[in-house]
Amino acid sequence: MTRLALASRVGLLALLGLLALLALLAPGCAADEPPLFGPPTQSECPPAGSTLTWDNFGNTFMSAYCTRCHHTELRGEARHGAPSFHDFDTAKGVRVVKEHVDETTASGPAATNKSMPPDGAMPTLEERQQLGEWLACGAL
Repeated sequence: MTRLALASRVGLLALLGLLALLALLAPGCAADEPPLFGPPTQSECPPAGSTLTWDNFGNTFMSAYCTRCHHTELRGEARHGAPSFHDFDTAKGVRVVKEHVDETTASGPAATNKSMPPDGAMPTLEERQQLGEWLACGAL
C-alpha cells in the first residue's frame, strides 16, 4: 500500500470517527425523545357491544384533539409533522390506522399511551379509555 493510500484511509477513518462522536454529542438527538408508539392497550370491546360510535364519540374526540394536524385538507407544514394517510376527519380514516391510534393515544388494561396529541388540549384518562374501547369495537 502506498503512503498516499494509507494516508487516505487514515483520514477517512478519522473523519468517520469524528462524525460518530458528533452524532453522540448532538443536542436533541432521538435518544432523548420518548418513543412515539407505546404498547398496544389491549382494550376490548364489551361482550354486549359498545354504545360509542363515530357520531357520539369518535368525531368529537378527533375534532377536539387530532384534526388540527390529521385532516385530509391539510398539506405540508400545516400538518405539523403528521404523516400522510393518517387523517382522522372520517371514521374510515381512523379505522385504516387504528392500531397506530391505539399505540399513541388510547388507554386500556395493558397501557395508557400519551404521545398524542403532542401539545394543546389533552384528553382525560376517561376519554383515552373510551377511545380504546371505540377502537377495539371497530371504530364504527
